[in-house]
Amino acid sequence: MSDDAPVKVDRKGGVVVLTLDRPDRMNAMSRKMVLELGRLGRTLAEDASVRAIVLTGAGDQAFCAGADLKERKDMTRDEVREQLRLYRTELGWLDPFPAPVIAAINGVALGGGLELAMLCDMRVAAEHAVVGLPETTLGIIPGAGGTQRLPRIVGEARAKELVLLGRRITASHALAIGLVNRVSRPGTNVLADTLDWIKPISEGAPLAHRAALRAVDEAAELPLQAGLERELELYEECLVSEDRVEALKAFAEKRKPVFKGQ
Repeated sequence: MSDDAPVKVDRKGGVVVLTLDRPDRMNAMSRKMVLELGRLGRTLAEDASVRAIVLTGAGDQAFCAGADLKERKDMTRDEVREQLRLYRTELGWLDPFPAPVIAAINGVALGGGLELAMLCDMRVAAEHAVVGLPETTLGIIPGAGGTQRLPRIVGEARAKELVLLGRRITASHALAIGLVNRVSRPGTNVLADTLDWIKPISEGAPLAHRAALRAVDEAAELPLQAGLERELELYEECLVSEDRVEALKAFAEKRKPVFKGQ
């Protein structure tokens, strides 16, 4: 790990793996890490060849333990306020990113670490992972979207329980309440498991995945009839694509389609 490169980037075909690389600090989010994630997000947004992003942490102890409290303790109140603003400006791209974003939670994901994972479209957790929003036990509240995204994922009652009690829960508990989509088998590397699990995305039709993602994301903000109209608009983008023609041709020829995102 180098403080000059707090996030590693690895390209696996159309999948970009971003690894939070501060294992000696439980991959806690420093200011430098937050700024680097923002820089990477702006770069990746311009790359149409990206079919998915997987976000994970270095090592097997922590995905991200949240804010770097060693750095935070020396901040003034105004500097803390600025850090919270940076969470919005530098991490916010994960939520509306046009291609699917998946968190591979390889260990502890607490506070800002869980909030970071909740910015992703889906979450896969290692069997030993522990997640939670313990901020109220420190006299504060989640400040990187936790109070807003958690109830949208698990419902209001569950969200209040986790936030007000500051509870830390196991991966299996997180799966049971819908906070994560999948728990890897014991002894299985969560990143490898995630990459295998998302093969339908990485090897599939990127235009269709992007359109479907937009349709589902926008559903939460639209009345049903407006959402149905939006669905037809997005369907039209797929209908006129070369990928659709390729899918029909491959079906007729009894072979696997080769999608090019066109």
